[in-house]
Amino acid sequence: MRIVVAEDLYLLRDGMVRLLQAYGHEVVATAATGPETLDALLRWRPDVSIVDVRMPPSQSDEGLRAALAARGEVPGLPILILSQHVEQLYARELLADGSGGIGYFLKDSVFDADQFIDALERVAGGGTAMDPAVVVKLLSSGSSSRRLGQLTEREHSVLGLMAEGLSNQAIGRRLFLSESAISKYTTSLFGKLGITDDDDSNRRVLAVLTYLNNP
Repeated sequence: MRIVVAEDLYLLRDGMVRLLQAYGHEVVATAATGPETLDALLRWRPDVSIVDVRMPPSQSDEGLRAALAARGEVPGLPILILSQHVEQLYARELLADGSGGIGYFLKDSVFDADQFIDALERVAGGGTAMDPAVVVKLLSSGSSSRRLGQLTEREHSVLGLMAEGLSNQAIGRRLFLSESAISKYTTSLFGKLGITDDDDSNRRVLAVLTYLNNP
């Protein structure tokens, strides 16, 4: 994959570049400020980008705003946010266009290189990859929509794990259920959410975005 890495801390940025290269990916550009990030995203239009939230010049939310601006210019541009913080307002805005290709992880939750690379590849493929802590934070600030309110407790559990990017097989292992049982739950919740797309990957993305972008 062609990747842009936007992180203001040199050691962390250099470490991510080396990790990505070790997995056979090409880092086409790096950025250390918000303006540099936006320029790199639009110039290179990479397969996926890793973007920090708080970057110079003001160390507030320049990285996330650069990601929003870039996706405004290039809809669906795959971006994985990697931050120490959950910026709820901008995170919801990032999810709001419904096009997928979005991930959001907290830096202190990344403990395994293989899992991180797997999440990055899911985002590059147009899917979602959400840190469980981010999911909890986003959902705690909203109230259930009417359609989400129709889901059973088990369907909510399945959808929450789907938001983390887990496959049906992985969700089954987590909930101690068979893969066929999980398939039945996903089919049911897709119907209750009014998601009729024939492509299963698209249905999963739409369901997750409905779940997380819930006012």
